[in-house]
Amino acid sequence: MAKQDWKPGNMIYPLPAVMVSVGNSPENYNIITIAWTGTICSDPPMCYISVRKGRHSYKTLKETGEFVINLTTKDLAYATDWCGVRSGRQYNKFEEMHLTPGKASVVNAPIIEESPINIECKVTEVKELGTHDMFMAEVVNVKADEQYIDEKTGAFSLQKAKPICYSHGHYFEVGKKIGKFGYAVEKKKKKLRKKR
Repeated sequence: MAKQDWKPGNMIYPLPAVMVSVGNSPENYNIITIAWTGTICSDPPMCYISVRKGRHSYKTLKETGEFVINLTTKDLAYATDWCGVRSGRQYNKFEEMHLTPGKASVVNAPIIEESPINIECKVTEVKELGTHDMFMAEVVNVKADEQYIDEKTGAFSLQKAKPICYSHGHYFEVGKKIGKFGYAVEKKKKKLRKKR
């Protein structure tokens, strides 16, 4: 099998395509679309977003130290892209995309009501890296849309919400489930039982 060497680059794909809402009053509410985001710790629950200094939301993030990660869906794909290519300097993105700013439970930044999951975050550290600065944050609250909660299990179904992801400049729907955490071990157990 032949392999090519490429110059160093970020090849960790696909990534979640999220809309991050910022601001502490309706006058400075804004939405920034981000794919550079992820989990960095489970206890305490922590995540990060990486933002270029030139982005309109950067100053607000630095000043308020709060943001909300709003997960996106197939129905929100157009708004997700639009909010990523238009600047909050020229547009009120909530109004332009007919999105509803809602009240978060802990932070002052608004949630996007149309999003299935809203992750409220408080910045703990800003790390200057190069093209982007990383805003590391503690997750202080999560809001989940009840229409996607399974009545029997109480679990949230992201598959029902139809989440989207981002890869090399393109958006994709998340595909069908092919397994669950630990399924490889479960299969081995079943095989061992058969042998016995």
